[in-house]
Parts: sequence; structure tokens; C-alpha cells
Amino acid sequence: MMDMDFTAAIVTAPAVVPLAALAAGAAGAVLYGRKRKWIDAALIVAASASLAVALADIRLPQAGDNIVAVATDASGGIGEASLLAISRAQSIALSGDGLREAEWRDLPARRVQWKPAAADLLWLDFPRSMSLGRIFTLTVRRGQAQSGWRLQLLAENKQVLADSQIAATATSQLSVQWLPPVAEAMVLQARLLDGAGKVIAQGPVPLQVKDALPLQIQGRFDAPSFDARALNQLLADGSAILDWNVTLGKAVARSETARAPLTAPNAMFVDAAYVEHMNPSARSALLAQTRQGVPLVVLGSNAADAGMWQREFGLRLRPQSVTTEKEDTRQFTVAGAALAMPPAGLNPDDNAAAPWSVVARDGKKLPWLWQRDLQQGRVVWVGVSDWHRYAISSPQALALWWQGAMDSIALASVQKTGWQMADPMPLPGLRSEICAQGVKTGTVLDVAGAAPLQLQPRADKAEAACAALWPQKAGWMTFKAAGVAEQGMEYVYARTDWPAWQKALRRDATTLYAARATNAEVEAAQPPSRPLPVAPFAVLFALSMLGLWWREQRR
Repeated sequence: MMDMDFTAAIVTAPAVVPLAALAAGAAGAVLYGRKRKWIDAALIVAASASLAVALADIRLPQAGDNIVAVATDASGGIGEASLLAISRAQSIALSGDGLREAEWRDLPARRVQWKPAAADLLWLDFPRSMSLGRIFTLTVRRGQAQSGWRLQLLAENKQVLADSQIAATATSQLSVQWLPPVAEAMVLQARLLDGAGKVIAQGPVPLQVKDALPLQIQGRFDAPSFDARALNQLLADGSAILDWNVTLGKAVARSETARAPLTAPNAMFVDAAYVEHMNPSARSALLAQTRQGVPLVVLGSNAADAGMWQREFGLRLRPQSVTTEKEDTRQFTVAGAALAMPPAGLNPDDNAAAPWSVVARDGKKLPWLWQRDLQQGRVVWVGVSDWHRYAISSPQALALWWQGAMDSIALASVQKTGWQMADPMPLPGLRSEICAQGVKTGTVLDVAGAAPLQLQPRADKAEAACAALWPQKAGWMTFKAAGVAEQGMEYVYARTDWPAWQKALRRDATTLYAARATNAEVEAAQPPSRPLPVAPFAVLFALSMLGLWWREQRR
């Protein structure tokens, strides 16, 4: 006797043929029943039912979970058989450090049973490309906090460029900074040393330094100052296109005409006196320009009319107390140099009320930069002064301080196209991805030494088109596409580079995959099942038909 749970069975085959067999059997049973031939009716019912069950692809639930064991080797490799087994399994019993994100992305979500072994992991964080004049920062994080280790940044000729010094206390993270002197593509080296000077880990750090696109700046000042002059010089040294005008007296002004047309000004710098001395119509025109998207940056050191700022800009200013002026001096540390700047005579509150907010604070957590949005643009208040004192004593530190201020103000050169590379560590033979911003769908991507690819839109990449590729060798990989002026470059690491970082990236990607599988278990394959055996029903059908034939022959 066969015990079957038909309520849990899954019928996967079309039901037309089995239903036809049942219908024919029911009709035959009715005809035999009308003649009172009950045994014949029972035989025809048994025959039709067994035939219908044999023809229907009935599957029964299989007890237990369909778990496949998957092992990844030290380099993150996995066999084709294991990849195929994952798609058919319900759960994965994983050993090793897992796979990279590009490999997990191609696999369906499956539950993961995984307990990684303890290991000394590394994570590296640094910009792959940057503009000339920016400080390069490399941060290395270890899996466990330790003391006595240090981080060094080396040039291509092994010269030490930056040294974090020995960590006196237990820490899991160290950083070094360096100012690139020229614009070029370079492969630096980073190494970790223990307290005895023994190398813990060492590997390449690729960096592409680009010439910065010049800013387009308008400057209008009603009171000459050394601060405005120092700012003008810093911008000019940075190749900014300047349209600069300073009122020196009632009928005397110093003007600097832009060397090229200002097609898309990045910002307009003014002193507070310039805004206060404007007539209402001119001030309205200035605000209208700001609303169109040109940031208005106000140097607040010579502000005098607090009522105007409250009335026209919604900015509440309070006088700086003479008794606390020294305590309120803003303190900055830039590239190892200490910069002290007194606050403006009138400044917003430390916790400015909406629509104004604090944008930046100094080393003592005192605010020095405020801003408010104004439709598509914004108004920024610079509440410190006397930075000109460092133009001679610490020119590099002053330039870097203003560079940080520009970043806080978010002044970016207009660049409608560009490259985007999100892969933290491209490797030969492993899928990577290159995206181009501002290009048309279907644009051909020419990769040196590889077949042309087409850039396609991605749902998670706004205003960008992407192409997948498999780098073939380590080193710099160059590519280009129509519509993107600059040639793209990406460094492909060797399989032996930074093994502890590779291991950490695989573990991070595997953790994310496990979370995705947990949140999307519906995506998993159908529950494991086994087909209902057909042979017993075929035998029952044959016996029933033979019995019916024998009874007919007897009559």
C-alpha cells in the first residue's frame, strides 16, 4: 500500500490529458453502472484513475533541506560544478573566504551557512584619481586593534613620502597624507611595519593626478583688504578665471578682467560691505543671480549693518565680544601648520536658526562657515578673517585651507562628462565595470587590447552608461569613448597583490550576499521535490484493463 499526500503534491505537467483519461473512465463507469455491472465499473474507474496519475507529472515534497557544500580556495576560486550546484540548491554550506561581489551578483539568492575563520584582514581607502593641488590621504584599517605598528607611503623609487609613526596605543586604523607635486599617473607603494620594523604587508597604491579645470570666479569688494588680495592671489595661482573688481575710493577702483569669457561662473565672492552699500534694485538683481545657481560667498569680516542682513537674508548676526575675542579665535591645523584666525566682528550664532545652518567648524568645534539655500543657489557666510598673515609664513597651508573651504562651499568645475569606476580592486580574469557619465546609450567603449564594448544604461547609475569587462593582465588599463574628452585609466592589480585586502573584500561581499539571500528567500529555487513513481500506477492500469477484458471474454 502506498501512502501519498496529494494535498502537498505539486502538479507541474499540463492537466488536459489526465483529465481526459478521468472523463473517459467516468463515462465508462456510468455505462457499466446502468447495466448493474458493478465490478466492471470499478475496474474502469481504477484503470482511468491510475492512467491519469501516471500521465500527470506529480511531484512529492522531499524531506529535509537541499544543501550544497561549497569551498573557496585561498585565492577565492570556485569550480564550475559548484557554481552549477548553487543554482539548484536551497542552501549553501560555505567554507573559505567566499567570492567577490562581481561573482555573487551572477548567482541566485540562496541561504548561506558560513562561519569564517579568524584572520588578519586589511582594508585600504584612498582616492584613485584627484586634481593637482589636493592632498592625497591613504587610510589602512586592520581587523583588530593593535599597538606598535606603522604605515608608510613610498614613491615608485621606494623613497618614503609619508610616515604615520608608530601607533603608541592600540588602534585598528592609521592614515598618511601627501601632496602630489605633478599631474601624472603613478603607482605608489604602501607598507605596514610592526614595532621591530618588520614588513607586515606591502602592495601597490595606484593614483592618477589630473590637472584641475579652472574655476570661474567673480569678485566684487567695496572695501580693500589684504584678505581679498590674498584670496585673489591664491585663485590666480590656481589658474582660476577671474573677473575681479575692488573699490579703492569714491572714484577709484581696481579691476581685473577675465582672460576668458565666464560662461558658467562657479561662484561670486563679495565682502559684506559690497552687499550693504548696494541699492535695493541692485541687491535684488544679485539675489536673482544667486537663485539661478551661482553661489554667493560673503566675506563677513567688514559687516556693519546687522539689520539689513536680518531683513534681506534672514541672517541674524550678533557682535563679537571683545573680552572673549581671544577665546573665540578659530584654530586650524593644515598640513602640520597651525592657523589661527579671529572671528568676524559680526557673526551668526553657533547654532544658527533655519534657513541658515553651520557648514564647517574648526579644531575646537567652533563654527566659522554658514550657509542657506536659495532656490537653485545658496548664500555662504565666511566668518573668519586675517588669513592674509599666512600668505608669506605658511603659503601652502593657507592654500590647502582655502581648498578645504572651497570643498565645503562645494565649488566644482563644470564637467558634464566623465568616468566612474566603482570596483575597489580590479583583478585579471574577474569581471569589472566601467561607467561613463553624460554619454548616449550604445556608445562604443574602446579598451586597449580588448574587443569594443557598448555602454548600456544601469538602473542604479543615474545619467551614466556602463559596460562589463574582464581585464586580462595587471597594470594600467586605458579606454576611451565618443563624447568623453579625457582618456580613462584604471589600474588592474595582480592576483598576488594585497592578499589580506582581497580576503577582506571577499568576506564583505559574501556577508552582503548572505543578507540579500535572507531578505529575498522567495527568490530561491522551488522547494526540493521528487517525482511520484509511475511504475505502480502503470501496472495497476494494465491489470485493471486485463481484468475488464477477461470479464468481457467470459460473457
